[in-house]
Amino acid sequence: RLGGDEFQIVVPQMSQPEKLAGIANAIILSLAKPFSIEGEQVRVGSSLGIAVSDGQGVSASALVRNADLALYAAKDAGRGVYRFYADAMHNQASERKAIEDALRDALAKDELKLLYQPIVDVESERITGFEALIRWHHGTEGLISPSKFIPIAEESNLIVPIGEWIIRTACASISLLGPGYRVAVNVSPRQFSNEKLPATIMSAVSAAGIRPEQLELEITEGVFLDESAENLAMFQKLKRTGVRLALDDFGTGYSALGYLKKAPFDKIKIDQSFVLGAADPSSMNAAIISSIVGLATALKMETTAEGVETHDDLALIRGLGCSHVQGYIYGKPMDLVEVLALLREGGGRAEAKGYKSAREPRLTTFRTIQVGSGGYQYEGIVRNISPRGALIEGLWNVPPGTPLTLEFGADQIFDAEARWSAGNRVGVKFAEAVEIDALIGPKTVTPARGRVHRAA
Repeated sequence: RLGGDEFQIVVPQMSQPEKLAGIANAIILSLAKPFSIEGEQVRVGSSLGIAVSDGQGVSASALVRNADLALYAAKDAGRGVYRFYADAMHNQASERKAIEDALRDALAKDELKLLYQPIVDVESERITGFEALIRWHHGTEGLISPSKFIPIAEESNLIVPIGEWIIRTACASISLLGPGYRVAVNVSPRQFSNEKLPATIMSAVSAAGIRPEQLELEITEGVFLDESAENLAMFQKLKRTGVRLALDDFGTGYSALGYLKKAPFDKIKIDQSFVLGAADPSSMNAAIISSIVGLATALKMETTAEGVETHDDLALIRGLGCSHVQGYIYGKPMDLVEVLALLREGGGRAEAKGYKSAREPRLTTFRTIQVGSGGYQYEGIVRNISPRGALIEGLWNVPPGTPLTLEFGADQIFDAEARWSAGNRVGVKFAEAVEIDALIGPKTVTPARGRVHRAA
C-alpha cells in the first residue's frame, strides 16, 4: 500500500501482456463486488496501470513511474479499466502538467469566463433562471474543453479556488439579472467535501446582495458514493444557508434512492441521455422520464429535463409533467451581455426554436477520424452520420457548444459543434451540410433504425 487508495503489485518473471491483462481484469472484477460494512452494502471501483520490464535498462524507479503514467491513462479512459504503459504517455503527462500550470494562472489572467444557458418553466415558457457553464480561453492555445481541464483541476485541488470564483461570479451575475431569476452552478465532489464551502457561499451571497435561494447548487450522484455522516452534515449546512440544491445527472451514476429521503433536494435534473430521442416510439426513455417525474412529484421536488432540442421532445416532456426544460430549443449557452439582452427584449419569456421532429435518417458506419479541439487532436469513431450531423465515439464528456474540427481525410476537413455528450459518445452538428458518399463512399453503410442511436 503506497498510501490512501493507491496500491502497487509486483508480478515477478511475467511479461506476457495477455496474462497480465487477465490478472488486471480479475482484480477489477473482484473489487467491483459489493462489500458489507456494518450492515450496509458498499461498492468501490479500481483502475490499473501496467508497466513491463524485460530486465534490461529500466530502473525500478522508472518502472514505477511508467506504471503511474499508465494509471493516469486508465483513469482518463473512464475508470474501471486497465492500461499498459506506452511511450506516448510521457507526452500526455507533459501536456497534463502544462495544462495544470497554465490553469493556476488562468484566474489571474482573466482567461476563465462563465456562459449561461436558459432554464425555462414548461407551462408558462418564462425563463426562471440559467445554468452557469465554465469556459477557458487560453491565451495561446485558444478554447480548452472543460472535459480536459476540469478533471485536472479536481486532481490538483485547483477546483477549490476555481469553484469559489464560479460561485462569486454567478452571484454577481444574479444581482444584475434581478430578483426573479436564479443561477445554478455545478459543485464537484471535492468542493462538496471542503468544510469552507458553506462560508464561501454565504460570503458570496452577501457580497452580491442577493437572496440565498437565487443560487442553486447542482450536485452529482457521485457524492453519494460516500454516504457518510459528514456528507449528510454538509447537506444540512448547505441547506441552512438558504440556497437551493439540485441533484444533477439523475439516473446515470450511483442511483440509490435511499439518499433522496436523507438529502434535502429542491430539484432533480433528468440527464440528457434520457431526453434525447424520448419521443421515438421505439425508445423506453419516455417511461424512464415519467418514473423520475413521478418520484420527484411525490417528494415535492421540481424537475428539469436537460438537452431538449426538438418540438416533439418538448411536447413529450410537457405531457409527462416535467416542470422545467433546458436545451438548445430555448437557447445555447451565452455570455452575460447576451443574457441581459434576451431578458430585456423578450420580457423574460422564451421562444422554442428548433426542428419539429426527430433528425433526418442516419447511416450507420464505423469510420476512424481525427477530431481537433482546443489545439489538440483526438481519435474518434463515427458510428452514424447524416448530411448535417454525426455520432462519434471515443471522446469523453465534451461540453455542448464545444467547437470541433473533423478530419475524414487530407482534403476532407469540416467544422462542427458538439450538441450533447454521454460518456464517450458525442453528437455533433456540422457547420454546413456534407456529402456522405464523398466521405465514406456509396453502398458501404446501412440505414440506422429510427432514433435508436442518439445523435445531434
